[in-house]
Amino acid sequence: MGRFISPPPGRLIVSIAYCHIDALADCLTRLEKEFGQVQAETVDIPFTGEPRHTEEMGEPLSRRFFSFHRLVEREKLVDLKRTCYKVESAFADHVGDHLFRAVNVDPGIMTTEKVVMASSHEYNYRLYLGKGVFAQIELIYARGRYVGLPWTNPDFCHPEAIDFFARVRSAFDTVKEVASEAIGK
Repeated sequence: MGRFISPPPGRLIVSIAYCHIDALADCLTRLEKEFGQVQAETVDIPFTGEPRHTEEMGEPLSRRFFSFHRLVEREKLVDLKRTCYKVESAFADHVGDHLFRAVNVDPGIMTTEKVVMASSHEYNYRLYLGKGVFAQIELIYARGRYVGLPWTNPDFCHPEAIDFFARVRSAFDTVKEVASEAIGK
C-alpha cells in the first residue's frame, strides 16, 4: 500500500519578461525583498511568447531567469504565483479594470527532475492547483540534461536557459553535501 509523503523542497525560480531594463531592476529589487537573495541568473533571452505580451508591454521583449537561494515547499507554488502577481501589479499602469504590465513575472519550482512553472491561464496541458493558479511542467531531466516537452515555450529551451538550469541543478548537490555534513556533526 502506498503512503503519503512530502517530497523534498525545490529551488524557487522566476521568469521575468520585460521591455525596459529599469522595470526589470525595480522588479528584481522587490522580488529579493519577498524571496531573499538571487542565487543565479541568465543574460537576456529573446522573448518568443504570446503576441498579447508585446501588445501590452511593448517591444522588443526579453526574458531572464533567476533562481533564489531559498528552497520552497512544492505546495507553495500557488502562494508564490499570487505574490508575483502583486509584484507585477505594483509596476503596472492601471487603466480601468485592465493592467498594462511593465514586467511579466512567473514563478516556478525546480527540482533535480523537472522545472514546473505557475500560470494564471488554463490550457489542456496545465493542472489546476487552486486560487486561479495552474501548473505546467516546462522541462524534464532526461539523459543527462533538461529537455522540453511538446508545449514548452522555446525560451526555456534556449541554450542560455538550459545552461542556467544545469547550473542551478548542480547547486542541489552542494545542498545535499552541506546537509549531510550537518547531519554527521
